[in-house]
Formats: sequence, structure tokens, C-alpha cells
Amino acid sequence: MVDITDKGVNGLAARYAAALYALAAERGTLDETVEQMEALVRLIKDSPAVAGLLSNPLTDTSKVGPALDQALTSQGVAELVRHFVGVVAANRRLPSLPMLAEGFLSYAAAKRGVVVASVVSAHSLSDVQRSQLHARLAESGYSNVKLVEKVDPSLLGGLKLQIGDKLYDTSLTSRLNRLNYSLKGAA
Repeated sequence: MVDITDKGVNGLAARYAAALYALAAERGTLDETVEQMEALVRLIKDSPAVAGLLSNPLTDTSKVGPALDQALTSQGVAELVRHFVGVVAANRRLPSLPMLAEGFLSYAAAKRGVVVASVVSAHSLSDVQRSQLHARLAESGYSNVKLVEKVDPSLLGGLKLQIGDKLYDTSLTSRLNRLNYSLKGAA
């Protein structure tokens, strides 16, 4: 048995993640469940209306639960994920749904040996840059890495890479800041 606290997921999210992971693995639908949970996280992040509905403490879960199930059914979401959302709604934990979904994704990635790396760059990465980054990470011992990419034009150039608690910052903004501090120290 794997200790779920080793996977970076604790408390409520760990219990829900472990239960959903076990059910999906038992049914042989783990890959499909992970994909659909990723889509659910994107839906919540990209839709302010959905995020607002979930986070509103005055939301009547007896009405939202069936409506959410119907919406997920129309999107082709599998029964297991719909039931997961239904259990979350029935337990009056809809405000925690984004955390629970991301907790599941972190748990599933850790169980599969996948390391999640967050990459923030000034411009979106090209396929060549992405493959070079994968190659560099493999040289550093991170052979199975999933890149989560974000674009932040304020970096001016370069990128920031975060793997776990390690941050590698090669952005032009941070280089200019370091140069500025060194020039102030020399004066």
C-alpha cells in the first residue's frame, strides 16, 4: 500500500483521491478518468460562472448536483467521474471540488511515477524548445516529466521551471534584478 501523504496530497483530498484512483484502477478506466478529471479542472478554471457556482456557500446542492450531473453527461463524461462529482455534491463539498480534482491528478501522477513540472515562459514554447527541455530534464534525472506550461510576458525572456520545491529561474527579469542588486552593492 502506498502512503498517500508521500504523494503530496493530504487530508480530505487524499481520501477522495485514493478512493477514486482505486475505483478507476479496479474498473480499468484509469487513463480515461485522469483525462476527464483534467478536463473538469480546466472547465472550473476557465469558466468563472462554474467556479462562482461551486464556491458560493448559498448554493443549494440538492438542485446543483443533478444539474451538474446532466451537464457532465451532455459533455460525454463517464459515469465514474459523474458519480465522483455527485458524491462531492451530496457531501456538501462542492466548494472543495477544484481542490479535490487537482488532488486526484497529483495523486495519480505520483502513483504513476510522473513528475509534474511547471514552466512559465515569456512566450509559448515551440516543439523544439519543449523537446530540448524534456532532454535536459532527463539528463537531470527527471525522465518521466509532465510539463504544465504558462505564459507570462512580464518575464521578457527565458523561463521559470518549478519541480516540486525546486525553482530554476533563468528569466530575463530576474537576471536584470540580480544585475541591479550587484551594481548597487558595488557603488
